[in-house]
Amino acid sequence: MTMCFALLLLICSLSAAQLQTEPDNNIIAYGKQTESQGREPTNVSDHQQTCTQDINAVLRELSASLAEQKVEMRHLQRENEVKQVAFSASLLASGSGTIGPFNAHTPLVFRNVFTNIGNAYNPNTGFFIAPVRGAYHFEFYIGAHGHTSHPSSAVLFKNGEHIVIAYEHQPSYYGNSANGATLLLEIGDVVFLNLWVNARIFDNENHHSTFSGNLLFTM
Repeated sequence: MTMCFALLLLICSLSAAQLQTEPDNNIIAYGKQTESQGREPTNVSDHQQTCTQDINAVLRELSASLAEQKVEMRHLQRENEVKQVAFSASLLASGSGTIGPFNAHTPLVFRNVFTNIGNAYNPNTGFFIAPVRGAYHFEFYIGAHGHTSHPSSAVLFKNGEHIVIAYEHQPSYYGNSANGATLLLEIGDVVFLNLWVNARIFDNENHHSTFSGNLLFTM
């Protein structure tokens, strides 16, 4: 559109200059010829007025096109921001330790955040809250030192619904397990991990126990 506008200005300028440099008798002859054909005479003023009208029309078209592009860019920017949702975190931000066992399901809060694009994961509560309707994939890896009475186990919950469990029980040494699921979430759905009843989970600076998820695509 910008190139067309510049070309139109150039054509109008050249045409006006050509008309102004032509001999007066050519203009008169051209006027008489047009009169004989039943049309009004054409002169420099008329031509310049036509060019001005054409330029104004092009300007209006450019303004409308620019406004549409701005609206489309804002829409694409918002859509792109929503599509960028991903997080990953380990259980402990520092130090080393074992959490559990407890006599009830206990929410796990993964405080050491590696990535939190879109800020959908809350490291203070351990909750991931879906910002947009779509398909999300979640994975979690857990482990603990073996114990004769206490396994290492965590459960992925969607709102109040039990989805999948990772479970490992051995009397000695270190054991770990993992699981994951792809879920269709509505805006505001909450996904989190609970420590299983009577189970334990361990983490240290090597980040054995992690929780992660990301938006695959919107729907």
